[in-house]
Amino acid sequence: MKIFITGITGLLGSYVAKEFSSLGEIHGFKRPNSSTRLLDDVDFPIQWHEGTLGNVESIDHALEGMDLVIHCAGKVSFLPSEEEELYKVNVQGTRNLVNAMLYSGVKKLIHISSVSALGRSPEISEVNEDHKWVDSPWNTKYGMSKYWGELEVWRAEQEGLDLIVVNPSILLGKISDDRSSTSIYSHVLNNSSYFPKGSINYLDVRDAAKLIRLLFEKNSWGERFILNQGNMKYQEFFKKMAVAFDKKVPEKPVSMGMLKLLLFSLSVARTLGLTKSPLTKQTAMISQQDILFENQKIKDLLDFDYTPVEDTFIWAK
Repeated sequence: MKIFITGITGLLGSYVAKEFSSLGEIHGFKRPNSSTRLLDDVDFPIQWHEGTLGNVESIDHALEGMDLVIHCAGKVSFLPSEEEELYKVNVQGTRNLVNAMLYSGVKKLIHISSVSALGRSPEISEVNEDHKWVDSPWNTKYGMSKYWGELEVWRAEQEGLDLIVVNPSILLGKISDDRSSTSIYSHVLNNSSYFPKGSINYLDVRDAAKLIRLLFEKNSWGERFILNQGNMKYQEFFKKMAVAFDKKVPEKPVSMGMLKLLLFSLSVARTLGLTKSPLTKQTAMISQQDILFENQKIKDLLDFDYTPVEDTFIWAK
């Protein structure tokens, strides 16, 4: 079996490649200037294909002879200045990929989405796979782009693709992986005294890759699954992290007044080109919210033991 992975040089993509390497021949799709650092130590060969999701010809060429596509590529950003790029990568890029699959006859697709694509609203505290997207000020531009990208893959399923969609929560990798999702560690590594009042949904990236493989082996086509270990208050989450990292435990809750002051300062700094902080009005509101992305569906299907978050932090360090 030939397995084609987009976003293979990213955090989840690199772990997915390792997890699927025993099932077939790994083919990676990457930009010419992409670093392969996260895969430099693997003990299996990777057949590389250069191109971009914006270049349909490069996708067509790379898909020749493939049996399974795992679409891990995507852009994560909460900056207003990068909204256009979010749409190009997460929506147009996904559209180009599924159209190329339909044209070439490659039938099987595992699409890596995000819990952000399920949508949020102030009055809802629990979300499962049946949750219907509603327009809300709590939905980020990133979440909207992932939702629109999902519409493309579900449309392609109606046109003939076999499809599994997974919606991971925040993925916890190694500090040294140095990817967007691992930036959450900087809060404790920088000895911050404060913690948001809300809660976080999280998952060890190794568990995420294993779950995706197990869903494939279960032939779970035509289904969507939330990938999430659990929900924990930021106070407890950062406390466990601080203990593992031997750092100061954040002990002060962040008030809305403090967030408003910080958001004003960041707005000025962004205007001057001095920061790319992901904190925006929406992400600030979300950090104060308690919401659970339910994982009961995958629990009912798979007998899986999640890695305790304390062990994840020790491994991450």
